[in-house]
Amino acid sequence: MGFFNQLFGRKSKEEQKMNEKLNIGIILGSTRQGRVSPQVGSWVKEIADKRGDANYEIIDIADFKLPFLGEADSPGIAAWNEKLNSLDGFIFIVQEYNHSITGALKNALDLAREPWNNKAAGIVSYGSTGGARAAEHLRGIMGELMIADVRVHPTLSLFTDFENGTVFKPQDLHLDNVNAMIDQVISWSGALKTIR
Repeated sequence: MGFFNQLFGRKSKEEQKMNEKLNIGIILGSTRQGRVSPQVGSWVKEIADKRGDANYEIIDIADFKLPFLGEADSPGIAAWNEKLNSLDGFIFIVQEYNHSITGALKNALDLAREPWNNKAAGIVSYGSTGGARAAEHLRGIMGELMIADVRVHPTLSLFTDFENGTVFKPQDLHLDNVNAMIDQVISWSGALKTIR
């Protein structure tokens, strides 16, 4: 059967699946009032959408009303896991709080397990030092969740990329880094899809 499919140009279901566009979630890592992560996420999505190489979607963890890990179960946990299952890779929008990621993001990471496994992720971080310390903490967590984090990591400064700390005005120099990060997320997400 495989020989005839190759001979007549028919693709197997596996080949068809691999030729489908990847689904990449841009996860907003903060839920607090006055957050700027929606501005950063929209900017990343705008850059990504121009590429046309995948389906990009902003995922706001605030929309899922997640309880803290260990509290009573809620419909939000099932919806969160279902959404993660539908994605092939991730771009985390990470803000630094007290040298780490937000409690809301850590909780969202902990409320799923298998939906994270064997997928790739990139990080776009911001803070007084570009969110570098939060990104490093996130990399350790992703390793435990079997998420392959890519090397290129755009870092945004509260001093040079935000006006008054609230209005996002990124410098043009970040565009190349965002695209290079997305290149890696797409490559790795496609490769990891073959083992899921």
